[in-house]
Amino acid sequence: MKRRRADRESVPLPDLCSPQGLFALVLSAALAVTAMQLAPGHQPSWKGFSVGMLFAVWLSVVLGATVCKLRPWLERLPAAWPYAAAWGWMLLLTLALSLVIGWIDHALLLGLTRETTARFTLTNGIVVALIDAALFRYFYVLAQWRARLAAVTRAQVQALQARIRPHFLFNSMNTVAALVRVDPAAAERTIEDLADLFRAALASDGEGTLGEELALVDRYLDIEQLRLGPRLRVERELDGLPADFRLPRLLLQPLVENAIRHGIAPRREGGTVRLGGSCDAGMLRLWVENPVPVESDRLLAGSERDTASDEDGHGHGLHSVRQRMAYQYGERGRLDVHADAEHFLVTLAMPRGAG
Repeated sequence: MKRRRADRESVPLPDLCSPQGLFALVLSAALAVTAMQLAPGHQPSWKGFSVGMLFAVWLSVVLGATVCKLRPWLERLPAAWPYAAAWGWMLLLTLALSLVIGWIDHALLLGLTRETTARFTLTNGIVVALIDAALFRYFYVLAQWRARLAAVTRAQVQALQARIRPHFLFNSMNTVAALVRVDPAAAERTIEDLADLFRAALASDGEGTLGEELALVDRYLDIEQLRLGPRLRVERELDGLPADFRLPRLLLQPLVENAIRHGIAPRREGGTVRLGGSCDAGMLRLWVENPVPVESDRLLAGSERDTASDEDGHGHGLHSVRQRMAYQYGERGRLDVHADAEHFLVTLAMPRGAG
């Protein structure tokens, strides 16, 4: 029953009220008029081209506006029927408007069209049927691709939520156990921080604010500070960032966790994790920097592969964050990695207003 119901779910129609959707309609109509004017056997004329272009643009705007208004009702239909219904509506409306325009033209002897009303109506109907079929097919495939990408992303987020690293949980619980008798207040704060971290990791809403993400990172750092002590030093350059900026949950925390696990924990003397950000009119940038452990530190920490500080060592967290960035922001969002002999730097660039 659930599978049948899922199969019948409607695929959302494209937003033809948006500048992108309306531009696609107008551009397709303009190309069709141009192609018809340049077709072999057709005698091109500036008057015919101008009238045809004006009619095509006007018709595109009317069709886009009506489908946009009907969109809430069309999307109640199951499966791909919203697309079929929208295509049928645009075809019928084209035929009706073409019939009216052709009749008015011939009745008033305006001479705007060289063809009979019937031929004018039939030609417009065929052109619109083909163009709209191609456009809706493209939008339908694009919507399905986005739905699959969303499903993959949700699965990756769920996997990330299911595994705030076990070693971190075990180390945190050991820290709590050590603090219970020595510093009960610190142990209580650590438990509260852990609760907040796992509450965020298991939250059903996949989006939060930058302020919430930075608060989550601070709680994580408080726990690691108790475990690593003076070996962990943190520098922040986060002033002036918009706390209400929307971004996916657990986007920054995995990068900070990687920085500590691969850049601080293997080093005998520890090191400094630097958190920074900048913001301008179009982009918000966040970065996490950690030192690279020397070879002797890696060997002392255990498996070299597990503690490598290049991108392979940070692999799972970086891959997950990169995939979620691609889904949330498309090509406008970026995750850049820079590594040298001493430092490993990860930078997130997110467009403002896209979250």
